[in-house]
Amino acid sequence: MKTSDADILIIPGWSGSGPDHWQSRWVAKLSSARLVEQEDWYKPARDAWANRIVAAVRAATKPVVLVAHSAGVSAVAHAAEHLKPHEVMGAFLVAPASERAKRAIPGMAADFIPLPHKPLPFRSVLIASTNDSYCTPEEAKALAEAWGSEFVDAGESGHLNTESGHGPWPDGLLRFAGFMRSLSVISTASQ
Repeated sequence: MKTSDADILIIPGWSGSGPDHWQSRWVAKLSSARLVEQEDWYKPARDAWANRIVAAVRAATKPVVLVAHSAGVSAVAHAAEHLKPHEVMGAFLVAPASERAKRAIPGMAADFIPLPHKPLPFRSVLIASTNDSYCTPEEAKALAEAWGSEFVDAGESGHLNTESGHGPWPDGLLRFAGFMRSLSVISTASQ
């Protein structure tokens, strides 16, 4: 599957993704990518954030691929509970924020902190670094296992954001292209 064959929904975490963040760059670079806006980027709440994702999925006109970062990964996990089978082709989940880390983030609603631990109803890959202060490798691997996600070790990459030197993140774009190709195989096999 090519990126132009999908509606790519970009889902930032707490405080949104600034203009230099790889997510913002992908929205500008990929013609079929668009940002899922939240009413308040500084006060994540489970239903509010999940409902925005579900609405964006249902407004899509092509197969949907989700691209989430940090607390946006949590929002995807919460939204997945409300999505019907086959509404989403896949999810590219980057640098999740653990429950432990979210407790320390100001404005985080209590209902947003716990993470679902059920398999996601779509194909997913979870990319995490070995030195992310928001999620240890053990926490990330446990989430990947619970969600049925392929786990990718990104090495010592911090939180995979602008502050850790991942503004453009060309390696991430290559990984995403590979993920998109893998979705083509699934799409063809299910026809």
